[in-house]
Amino acid sequence: MINQIYRLVSPRQFEVAYQDCSVHSDDVVVRPTHLSICAADQRYYTGSRDKEVLAKKLPMALIHEAVGKVMRDPKGEWAVGTPVVMIPNTPVETDDIIAENYLRSSKFRSSGYDGFMQDYVFLKRDRVVPLFPGINLNVAAFIELISVSMHAISRFEKTAHSRRQTFGIWGDGNLGFITSLILKKKYQNSRIIVFGKTPYKLDYFSFADDVYLIDQIPSTLRIDHAFECAGGIGSQYAIDQAIDHIHPEGTIGLLGVSENPVEINTRMVLEKGLTLIGSSRSGRVDFVNTVQFLEEHPDVLEYLEVLVGSVLTVRTIQDIINAFEQDLTTSWGKTVMQWEI
Repeated sequence: MINQIYRLVSPRQFEVAYQDCSVHSDDVVVRPTHLSICAADQRYYTGSRDKEVLAKKLPMALIHEAVGKVMRDPKGEWAVGTPVVMIPNTPVETDDIIAENYLRSSKFRSSGYDGFMQDYVFLKRDRVVPLFPGINLNVAAFIELISVSMHAISRFEKTAHSRRQTFGIWGDGNLGFITSLILKKKYQNSRIIVFGKTPYKLDYFSFADDVYLIDQIPSTLRIDHAFECAGGIGSQYAIDQAIDHIHPEGTIGLLGVSENPVEINTRMVLEKGLTLIGSSRSGRVDFVNTVQFLEEHPDVLEYLEVLVGSVLTVRTIQDIINAFEQDLTTSWGKTVMQWEI
């Protein structure tokens, strides 16, 4: 069959490409239904990545956060119409030590490899996770982002010491919201403190025990462990504050992505015996755990609905452009495209 792929060919310009795909393969065929725009997609769309990077990776279909419905399953395990979340990370090998999302050989959709802006997506069976009935598909559209937080917390749990009375989360955006929400649900007897720079965004963190503006943190405040979810140049200041307020031998999880190197006060890292854990992306096990977690905690799903900033129906390439442009002006939450193109 001929599949239509909607590729970014240059900043703010999309074109349709046609690809001949075999429906006789062992792949599961999924029709995307809800796609969520990520900041990484926007960096390609606006051309804010280095010119060398853009020249190397474009043309390319964007979007790595998406759900869809099964259109064909050669093994008959999933009926046509079954809602599923699609996993963008695509490993080509396995390793007994290194997780699939850290293998340098793995491909990642919408990062040098076509994302989910397609009529149909052909996926290996292990790149699909079925969703449970009744899930809000506008929230499910960004399960990939939720799985990133889930992955980072799982790495923390394998490394950090057992004193987990107080957590500090730096970042009042989507990632900070999701990470602090999961921590609050997993560690209900712990104190969850969120640090941000925008008062109205901090108002959304109603589940947190305390919130502070980053320029109003009490000098005596101490935490056992920290998660940096700021990203950009803000990650440098977030890490610096976390180092100042964390107890000795605490753990700092690093999630925020920065295009440029940031400075870290290694002297205090050494003096306090701190552990810094980097986390990036996620793998199948994180998606499975995330879907199970959301099914077991419907109240978490209700909180996550706050992150649905806008939902736009997409039927044309101009609709795609409009969605990306509107997302650029959105100060809170995720932009979801209902994919009807």
